Amino acid sequence: MDGLEVAGHLIPDFELEERFETWGGPGGQHANRSETAVVLRFDIPASSLPDDLKDRLVSRLGEVVEIRAADHRSQSRNRVLARERLAERLREAARPRRRRRPTRPTRASRERRRKDKAARSERKRLRRRPDDY
Repeated sequence: MDGLEVAGHLIPDFELEERFETWGGPGGQHANRSETAVVLRFDIPASSLPDDLKDRLVSRLGEVVEIRAADHRSQSRNRVLARERLAERLREAARPRRRRRPTRPTRASRERRRKDKAARSERKRLRRRPDDY
């Protein structure tokens, strides 16, 4: 494992902090003693990514991204899974958002709205007590 590729940039392994924990769920003699769960931590501001990408990631994910993988009994499989999850989360956050193109309501939708308002007004008017003559 030589790094993670995100948005055309390589994050070297030394920028990822990896910690191992016991699984934490139910188990037996083996599950509570072996440290197979992987916690992968990535500090975005301290990374070697370009500043504009860092800003985008921090605004969407926060300064530190932490991924925990405890799906498998094997530490090595959990390490691979944690790296995949981190890479996917970073790629998703790095993707630029599409700009919204402002639109206007169509004539037909404006007309429908007016008719609905008139019908609602009439319905409420008919609920009122009739005026004394």
